[in-house]
Amino acid sequence: MFLDGNPLLLAPAIFVFRILDVSMGTVRSILVMRGHRLIAACLGFVEILIWLMAAGQVFAHLDRWYLAVAYAGGFATGNVVGMWVESKLALGWELVRAISKNPEIDLAARLRGWGHDVTEMDGRTAGDVRVEVLLVIEKRRKVPALLQHIAQGDREAIWTRSDLKSLTIKTVPVAEMGTGWRGSRKRK
Repeated sequence: MFLDGNPLLLAPAIFVFRILDVSMGTVRSILVMRGHRLIAACLGFVEILIWLMAAGQVFAHLDRWYLAVAYAGGFATGNVVGMWVESKLALGWELVRAISKNPEIDLAARLRGWGHDVTEMDGRTAGDVRVEVLLVIEKRRKVPALLQHIAQGDREAIWTRSDLKSLTIKTVPVAEMGTGWRGSRKRK
């Protein structure tokens, strides 16, 4: 290999290769958890090819301690880079739950006005205080805007968010709903 004779270039190359393969591995693991199998498999293939090149150079030159340091440094940096890349991709959906204790605000109506699809429920706290409980399923890349809208609508609102591994959205055309009591019940 060309870099064998250039130890000053071999260490940075190993460092960069490790950043690439570990960041791919981090993104791949997150994609597997979210159910994106095909993309994860393709990333895994490329990830292992890069890893073989980097690890092979370190194992071939165990007498060069600085290559092991470059390898370890690339691993650590690759984790951070992988998490950053995945956050920028923002694939998938999240469920955001918001609770508003102020009934005059009508946070659900405000969020709908900003274009969010909101499911609302009435609730009560342990102190018998009425609260508005909101559920919003949103694409991950749009969640920051949703959280901003919640804060704008009610500064006292509390919220939680969680990843959704899968999401099924079914819409049934009115013509397929049927007639009779079963059909009328589905339309409500």
